[in-house]
Amino acid sequence: MNDTAPKGSAAPPSRRAAVTLALVLLGMLTLSMSMSGTTVALPDIGEDLGASGASLQWAVTGYFLTASSFMLVTGALADLFGRRRVYRTGAALFTVGLLLSATATDVLLLDAARAVAGLGAAGVMASAGALLATTFSGPARTKAYAALGTTGGIGLAAGPTLSGALVGAVGWRAGFLVFAAVGAVLLAGTFLIAESRSAVRPRLDVPGAVTFIVALALVMTGVTQGPQNGWSHPLVLAAFGVGALLLGLFAVLQRRSAHPVLDLTLVRDRRYLAWTLAGLTGAVGFAGSLTYLPTYFQGVNGVSAGEAGTTMLLLTAPVLVAPLISAQLVTRGVPARLVITVAIGLVAAGNAWLTVLEPGMGLLPLAGPLLTIGIGTGLANGIIDGQAMSLVDPERSGTAAGFLNTVRGGGQAMMIAALGAVMLSLLQDRVGSSGLAAQIASGHLAGPDHAHLAQQFTGAWHTALWGIAGLTAALCVAVAALLRAPRPASRPAAPVTEDAEVLTLASSR
Repeated sequence: MNDTAPKGSAAPPSRRAAVTLALVLLGMLTLSMSMSGTTVALPDIGEDLGASGASLQWAVTGYFLTASSFMLVTGALADLFGRRRVYRTGAALFTVGLLLSATATDVLLLDAARAVAGLGAAGVMASAGALLATTFSGPARTKAYAALGTTGGIGLAAGPTLSGALVGAVGWRAGFLVFAAVGAVLLAGTFLIAESRSAVRPRLDVPGAVTFIVALALVMTGVTQGPQNGWSHPLVLAAFGVGALLLGLFAVLQRRSAHPVLDLTLVRDRRYLAWTLAGLTGAVGFAGSLTYLPTYFQGVNGVSAGEAGTTMLLLTAPVLVAPLISAQLVTRGVPARLVITVAIGLVAAGNAWLTVLEPGMGLLPLAGPLLTIGIGTGLANGIIDGQAMSLVDPERSGTAAGFLNTVRGGGQAMMIAALGAVMLSLLQDRVGSSGLAAQIASGHLAGPDHAHLAQQFTGAWHTALWGIAGLTAALCVAVAALLRAPRPASRPAAPVTEDAEVLTLASSR
């Protein structure tokens, strides 16, 4: 391994490995629960703070924006300054952001606090993958990444239910406080693990990093503000135009930089690119429904936040076990290309099937499509990280993990913002009022026109779901085609270390 030796811990390697694994998994669990849980609370947050439309949507979009746009940067910083140090800084920012979110009295303050929490999440997520890559090797690394995918699924599954219960019992602020408390535990846990950094000591490409962050922020702003200000509004057009120009400039800077924040040699590997694109599966086919379906159930069917969260278990519960299944299939010789193709295909089919959605629909008709989407997403989650990182040298593990999570997180942020914007635009066309459309999209359908508004909301969902199904199907075809590329020259197999024994024992308990 080309990384420098771990520093800052005198514990035996096996104990360091166990503690590192536990900390990384707890971090993934917390971030996943915080992501999915906030969506259930949006109607209550909007009512309490008097917000709807784009301003309320930024409470979710802002988190994903900073998390995704800073992922590349934090991945490079982890290689340069140390994975533990970046993880620790991220945990601190995540905790502070959640504390500020819990005490916000204005939606703009809440949006800003959520952006801070997202910045912290970027540090945690980018360095978490690198910590696993540099702590484990051989079969142990494969099991570690499978456990990471499973834990993320547990967080996604438990987030809506836990947040729904907290919102119903003590209010939406309690959910942020609970996650802040766990963030403090993550921060304390960083003092128990070893430090590691790249032996190459790359320099940070500051111009490239700034260009990428500003470009993505502008594009996200255009997508989010388009329905509210109008797609032809000068500010919206300027956001899209300048954002696109900066993304082009970013690509030029990366080709010319001696120390690029995005190593373009990574994406020249068609197989690594395929697995990176596969990371968009959850973003395109899962994240949007996870974010906005709870609001639909609360607004159209009049259920509580807790009941909406329970319904979402149909979507999220399969992600608990499916990652372990896909990892086992690949371990036993089933081609990873076949597994990921079937997984993405299931997500596409599930979204098309979900167009059966109607007002007042019970759990049974929803079970089929929601379970199909969840199973497909879980199968993909179980193998994407391990397959992608196995193609990368350990010395670039931070950069590679940062890029993988940037595409995945950026896709989630873009999909959430785009779906929210599409829903608002579709509703505006149907009801003829931007203000009324914002209220419907926020779950506020009370009044004598409830049945009519519910039908309009449902029709908008049907149109959006067909679009999601088409995008996911196209992604499936692209990934399968890229994975037909010849395999790279095989590397000598890494020996099974003591860390592998520790992980095997831990996973069997």
